[in-house]
Formats: sequence, structure tokens, C-alpha cells
Amino acid sequence: MAIDLHPALQSFLERFKAVAPAIVDSYFVVDRERRIVDFNRAFYAMLPRQVARGLKGKQCYEVIELNICQSDCIAEQCWQGRRHVRLDEISGKILGLTEPQELRFILSAVPISDDEGNYIGALEIQRNVTDEAVVQVKYQEMLDTEAQQRARLASQIRARTRELLETNQRLLETQRELMAYKKGLLL
Repeated sequence: MAIDLHPALQSFLERFKAVAPAIVDSYFVVDRERRIVDFNRAFYAMLPRQVARGLKGKQCYEVIELNICQSDCIAEQCWQGRRHVRLDEISGKILGLTEPQELRFILSAVPISDDEGNYIGALEIQRNVTDEAVVQVKYQEMLDTEAQQRARLASQIRARTRELLETNQRLLETQRELMAYKKGLLL
């Protein structure tokens, strides 16, 4: 699909191609209508074939559904804030998969402007941190389990210490009684 691009966006894409291979995370570039006008191989590889084939010209939210798309679009945030925006731990899913899985991303967006300062697009970078998030959740669960086991062990130690103190108290009382009995016999 041929997209009629703003000349400044076309110029940006031409200059960007020189440095784009340095970006290892997936990315795409959108115009002001949030249509995907460029992307890298990492982004393409995340998508099912039927979605990836006709990627240019699609709205980004038709391809990847993030929990911020409806209310807090990152491209809109960078255009309104007139600055780079980074968002951590954003959940989403790739559309078009038969069984979409929940993914976690660190997102960055940089506004692209023309010579007059009008925003004509945005570069959006997605770092997939799903595996790290899963490990973090499992680690937190492990810490919680360990804390529960420590609390249970501490409770058992307190109960056994109480029993030991009570037994020691009874032993002391029995020794006193025995001493008193011995003194009574000696008199």
C-alpha cells in the first residue's frame, strides 16, 4: 500500500535509515494519523504473517493492542508533551494471533517534526520484557513463599521456646520440691 507521506517525514525516514540498524528492539514509525509508515525486522518478526504482509498503512493499534492505546496513546503523549516519552511495564498483545498471549513492553516514543516545528509523526520503540516480567513475578512469588515459611518457622520456634520455658519452670519447681523434701528428711 502506497502512503502519501509528508515530505519532512520522508526526509526523516531517509536520514533515519542510516542509524536504524543500531536499534535492536522492535520499532515502527507512524504519521499523524498513527498509520505505520516504516518498521524494522524485529517488529515484523513479532507479527503473524497475514498481519505483517500488509503492515504499511495500518493504524498501529490495529496491529498491536496495548493497554494504553485507547486512553493514553504514547504517540499522542509525546506530541502533546513536545518531548520524548518512556513508559515501563505496559501490557499488550499482538493482534491476529489465534491465541494472543499477554506481553509486557517498555515503550519509548520520540516526536518527529517538520522545519516549522509541526509534529508529523513519531518513532515508537518497543522493548519486549515479557520474559523478565515473568521471572520477576516468579521471583516475587518465591520471596513471598519464603517469607511465609520464615513466619511459620518463627511461630514454631516461639511455641517450642514457650514449651521449653514451661518445662524448665516445672523442672525448677520439681527440684525445689525435691530439695524441700530432702531437707524435711534430714531434720
